[in-house]
Amino acid sequence: MNTVHFFFFFFFDTFFRNFYLNKNQKNYYNGNAINCTLNDTNKKYSFLNNDHLYMHDAEEKVNTSIHRRSYSASNNKKDVIRPESFNFIKVIGVGSYGKVLLVRHIKQNKLYAMKILRKENIISMNQLEHTRIERNVLKCVSHPFIVKMYYAFQTSKKLYFILEYCPGGELFFHLSKIRFVNEKSAKFYMCEIILALQYLHELNIIYRDLKPENVLIDEQGHIKLTDFGLSKEGVTESNSAKSLCGTPEYLAPEIVHQTGHGKAVDWWSLGIMLYEMLTGNLPFNGKSRSDLFEKIKHKKVVYPCSFSPVVVDLLKKLFEKNPKKRLGYGIKDAEEIKSHAFFKNVNWDDVLNKKVKPPFKPNLFNKIDLQNFDKEFLCLSLRSSDRHDSNPTGFDSNTINTIKDFNYNF
Repeated sequence: MNTVHFFFFFFFDTFFRNFYLNKNQKNYYNGNAINCTLNDTNKKYSFLNNDHLYMHDAEEKVNTSIHRRSYSASNNKKDVIRPESFNFIKVIGVGSYGKVLLVRHIKQNKLYAMKILRKENIISMNQLEHTRIERNVLKCVSHPFIVKMYYAFQTSKKLYFILEYCPGGELFFHLSKIRFVNEKSAKFYMCEIILALQYLHELNIIYRDLKPENVLIDEQGHIKLTDFGLSKEGVTESNSAKSLCGTPEYLAPEIVHQTGHGKAVDWWSLGIMLYEMLTGNLPFNGKSRSDLFEKIKHKKVVYPCSFSPVVVDLLKKLFEKNPKKRLGYGIKDAEEIKSHAFFKNVNWDDVLNKKVKPPFKPNLFNKIDLQNFDKEFLCLSLRSSDRHDSNPTGFDSNTINTIKDFNYNF
């Protein structure tokens, strides 16, 4: 789930780190939203606590999802999963549409992360399609560096994702404490992220939301990508995406231009993240959203003298404004990046098999040690309504409020 961190946003003069825009919907939701108009686009943007920008293009509403047979509970004898199947332990994340809890499956005695979304919020803020996309992507993927979904179910009021629990929390949480890492540590995280993105790209999925907040750390210190609500399925060279979406500071120029974009946007974001990990700062900032976008489109990045020449060379190639000239564009995709001198002597098979020692391993006193999560969330109380939601639908497709093809049992 996307989390909101107070030191990344300011009011009026500057802006949230992330935001969300829907071109098709004229009304903007959320009582805490700040609406403003950008002079260069003359379009209304809504700054929401949800952390994202998203503007639909009509073409992108065409069904381009991965065609796989939907799970059917009617011919499967697996146990029906519902909120009462779990003991609720603690709130570990909060966003505009819901929250994430640490839970324990009662029968299995196993810990999971439970992502809870209120249907009324999802529908009123036009997020249902993104929720479906996240569910579809998580259902179809299986990779060491991507968070695993075990169940998806619903009640009359809420949607539930039961996900792999990563006790190391967000990479963002750790970077906020130490500010930046050295090149060796950054290389470790980059390697695992590259393999995850390469896997997605091979499935013709673009991620579109790479940032430290969406990189989780497991108990051994390895990464897991999470939050696939902004992902796009079915992207090929002949079928590009058109939506203006993502975290603004991480947007590639072609997304800002809205000229169509493909897999290369993920490699631009990889460069942003590498720069941020090495400096503690973002390469592109602005006093306003339009100012930020102008810099993304035209500004050349200034590199600290502490950067090694090989890092500068890699970043320059990832920050190529023209996506067709960007490192990783085209058929070679990740292989072109993996062959760069920065990754010299990397054994990619060892990386994939988790044989490379992480620079950081969470120091956990027990299985429910929550020291790697923001205290702002941990102090929130558990609501009884989350445990005992009314009119549970489970896998009952006859309930009027049931969202079709959402339920899933691994």
